[in-house]
Amino acid sequence: MVVLALTALLLISMLISLTSGEMEIGLPKALKLAFGGGDAQSLDYMLVSQVRMPRILLGIAVGGALSLAGVILQGIYRNPLVEPFTLGISGGASLGVALTIVLELHRTLGGVMLPLSGFAGAFLMVLLVYILGSGRGTVNVNKMLLIGVMISFVASSGMMFLMSVSNPDSLHSMIFWTMGSLDEPNTGLIRITLAVTLVVLLISYFFVRPLNALRLGEEKAYHLGINTNVAVRTLFILASLLAGVSVSVAGVIGFVGLIIPHLLRLFLGTDYRILLVSSFLLGGSFLVLSDVMARTIIAPNELPIGVITGIIGGAVFILMMSGKKHGA
Repeated sequence: MVVLALTALLLISMLISLTSGEMEIGLPKALKLAFGGGDAQSLDYMLVSQVRMPRILLGIAVGGALSLAGVILQGIYRNPLVEPFTLGISGGASLGVALTIVLELHRTLGGVMLPLSGFAGAFLMVLLVYILGSGRGTVNVNKMLLIGVMISFVASSGMMFLMSVSNPDSLHSMIFWTMGSLDEPNTGLIRITLAVTLVVLLISYFFVRPLNALRLGEEKAYHLGINTNVAVRTLFILASLLAGVSVSVAGVIGFVGLIIPHLLRLFLGTDYRILLVSSFLLGGSFLVLSDVMARTIIAPNELPIGVITGIIGGAVFILMMSGKKHGA
């Protein structure tokens, strides 16, 4: 029932996004245009097929990926404050994109260089955290977490240095990218992001038992027959892949991987058989609706989606913590 309800919420979010914006389109007409009907040369058709539908698909992919990565990482570290960006993933991606913008590689080698450099930066940071946090054949999750936080600070400092020495045009591009956006014109990248997210969601279900066992701690999970080193390493790689792909395509969009798992644990408990798919569905709905708000609040201008997720996520998180304190 929960999965069906969240699926319905995602469909409703898609319909709201499809019909809302500076130009409102009726639902019957929007659906017809979305499925290839109508005049292919009309403004409405181009708006729905080339602008709104790609943003909806990217919102589902990125929101689902970030929240799924968040629920996996929180399961690994048994820490409710861990999210995809805690481990330096966003810092590495931002640094990679900033270097590309400063060196103007995206102008000479094509626009695809921005997401590629973002993914490369995120991958290098994840690799560094993994190498420094593991040794002697074991993975120390607490050490990895601390190293990730420190690397994140270093990457942020490097980002600020590049901003301070860049020209105004490059500075504007870097700032806009770090605030996140679903305005990605390359439909191929959108398809790749959505495909990667769905494949990782499917793979993660092979690790439901280890994730449920890790709630008791690594030692108890080991005595229950779980190969904790292999499970933690594989899940860490999957979560990093999700976060890296998302950040490289849509920029830094915070709070999705933190607030969605919190909400679901509050209402659904801690069974990962439900949490994994629920995180994907609710994360996608949240980001699609956030994009609608970003497009409509100050229309015809557009707010960075990271501003919307930050305000909503921060407010909801504070309310949740206040409610828990009051209950205690």
